[in-house]
Amino acid sequence: MKLLLVEDDEMLGEGLVEGLKMEGYVVDWLTNGRLADEALKMNSYELIVLDLNLPDMEGLDILKALRARKDETPVMVLTAKDTVPDRVMGLDSGADDFVIKPFELDEVCARLRALARRNEGRSVPNIEYKGIVLDPASHQVTWHNQKIDLSQKEFEILSFLMANVGRVISRARLEESLYSWDSDVESNTVEVHIHHLRKKLDPSIIRTVRGVGYIIDEED
Repeated sequence: MKLLLVEDDEMLGEGLVEGLKMEGYVVDWLTNGRLADEALKMNSYELIVLDLNLPDMEGLDILKALRARKDETPVMVLTAKDTVPDRVMGLDSGADDFVIKPFELDEVCARLRALARRNEGRSVPNIEYKGIVLDPASHQVTWHNQKIDLSQKEFEILSFLMANVGRVISRARLEESLYSWDSDVESNTVEVHIHHLRKKLDPSIIRTVRGVGYIIDEED
C-alpha cells in the first residue's frame, strides 16, 4: 500500500519511513508543504500521513486544498497540538484521524489499517475471496486454510486487487502503488508477480483484461 508522508522533522521522518517500510508500506516522503501539495495533484496514494507545521505551506491548507479537489484519500494528521479546538479544526478541514506526538509506531500502523478498511468499505480486518483470506496486519495469506508464502510485492498486488474486486486495475496503477519515487521498476515486473500469484493460487483468480490491466471478478 502506497502512502505519502509529509513531515519536516528529519529524525522523525526517517524513523517513520523505516518503520512503515518494515510494515510493508511503500512510502514517498516530503518535508516541504508546497511540494507535498503539488505531489498530491500529480500522484495517487492510498493513504496520507500529514504533519501540520510545515515550511512554506501549513498542513491544514494542504488538507483543505485536497478536499476542495474532491480527493477523498484518507488523511492521518500528526500534530503536537493536543487541544480540543485544534482537533476540531483539523477534523472539520477533512482529516480522518489524529495522532498526537510523541506516538508509538504500532498505533500509527493500526490506525492506518483502520483508515484503509474504512476507505475500502470493510468493517472486518481480513479480506476474503473464494477461499483466500488475506490478513493486512500479519501480512499472511491462506487459501482454503493453507498458508501461502508470498513475497512482499506479491502480497501487495493481491491485496490491492482483492480490495478492488470487480474493478480493472491497470499495470501502471499497480506499479504506482508498489514503488516509491526512488525505486527502479523493470518493465515486466508486474507481469512476473502476477504469474507467481497464479501459480501459488488458482490461475483463474486474477484475470487479464488485454490492453487494460488485471481484475479479480466479483463472486457469483
